[in-house]
Amino acid sequence: MATLNRVLEKYATSQELMDQIRYTAESLSLSFDQWDEQYVSGPSLYVLIVAEVNFGAYTDPLGENEWPVDRCRVATESPEAFTKVTRDVAFSQDGAVVVTGDGTIQKQMVRVRSPSAEEIAEIDDLNYADWMGTKHMSALETSLRDDVLWAITLSEEDGRVTTFLDGTYQDYPREEVGGRWRPE
Repeated sequence: MATLNRVLEKYATSQELMDQIRYTAESLSLSFDQWDEQYVSGPSLYVLIVAEVNFGAYTDPLGENEWPVDRCRVATESPEAFTKVTRDVAFSQDGAVVVTGDGTIQKQMVRVRSPSAEEIAEIDDLNYADWMGTKHMSALETSLRDDVLWAITLSEEDGRVTTFLDGTYQDYPREEVGGRWRPE
């Protein structure tokens, strides 16, 4: 936890960045109106906010899946551009989007590796919810890594938005997405 606190101090704006990404995921969830239709998948998103660009120790490139950095390179530069590109990526790409603590989005999307045997021993007490699929379980496990500041997911099955921090999560089922700002 001390390492995480040092990382969070280094990137004091990470809360603002996480909020922007979460709000973007929530807006994608709210704007998709076919959640209840059979054989239809909604937008899917898995974002890692990391302290350092050196995330190769626990990820692998995911083939041709790339974030279009020519359209949006920094998440906080233009919220409108970020939301538009995120929408496109959420419907057309697979894998985790990696964003550094300063908001810079990495071009290559990644597959996050499962924890090693040593790491599994440390995460035995994680609280996996019964609704969690592989993306959510991966995000929960990955949130324990020292250089991962946050992880955010948007479920393609039901529009649920979840934030992960240090082995814990805050879940927002679609009915609760947007909180008091939710349009009726």
